[in-house]
Amino acid sequence: MEKYNILVVEDESEIADAIEIYLTNQGYRVFKASNGLEGLDVIDKETIHLAIIDLMMPEMDGETMIIRLRQKHNFPIIILSAKSEDSDKILGLNIGADDYVNKPFKPLELLARVNSQIRRYTKYMNIGNDNESNEDEGFYVIGGLELNEKTKVVCVDGCQVKVTPIEFKILNLLMKNPGRVFSSEEIYENVWNENAVNTETVMVHIRNIREKIEIDSKNPKYLKVVWGVGYKIDKI
Repeated sequence: MEKYNILVVEDESEIADAIEIYLTNQGYRVFKASNGLEGLDVIDKETIHLAIIDLMMPEMDGETMIIRLRQKHNFPIIILSAKSEDSDKILGLNIGADDYVNKPFKPLELLARVNSQIRRYTKYMNIGNDNESNEDEGFYVIGGLELNEKTKVVCVDGCQVKVTPIEFKILNLLMKNPGRVFSSEEIYENVWNENAVNTETVMVHIRNIREKIEIDSKNPKYLKVVWGVGYKIDKI
């Protein structure tokens, strides 16, 4: 099995050391840096598969580091920060991060996020075992959004989201056809398997899905409206 390299960029040595222990025990190889400049230097020298980056650091903060590394690299980034406002999370995701974990964090939660991001990254980049890198039939991934047809499970950023059977069917339809715009009538006919009569119910379900899968439902990352036409989920 491929041993994946994780970069931890954190100026508090106690936290960095603790993360190193957790990740090493899970079989990862860990590199550490105390600021953004050191982190970029590690990336230039080593093959990194995922980075965990603090935002508030001396010399170069996490935001600047993320912006710079995104110019060359597309491996997953998890922000680790004491900033917990939604606006901070939205900013972090907008500049290129894939996930956001608040301090203080639970070790098992951080590990789950790391495992989830590595799994998605390896599926798309064909890293590691070929059998594992091919996308499973019935398993769909769009950014941090995952849907499994067999288990009927939906996850966002590694965390399971509870959806109703109808919500699952709508998500399944859109994720199987990324980029395609479906009208309310098309969604109704595909999900309910009958001629569209009252499409207002589709709008209600779309609104509920957004509340569950989006950080900011008014500025959606996944489920988007094409005004006057319908709804879609684009590849990220």
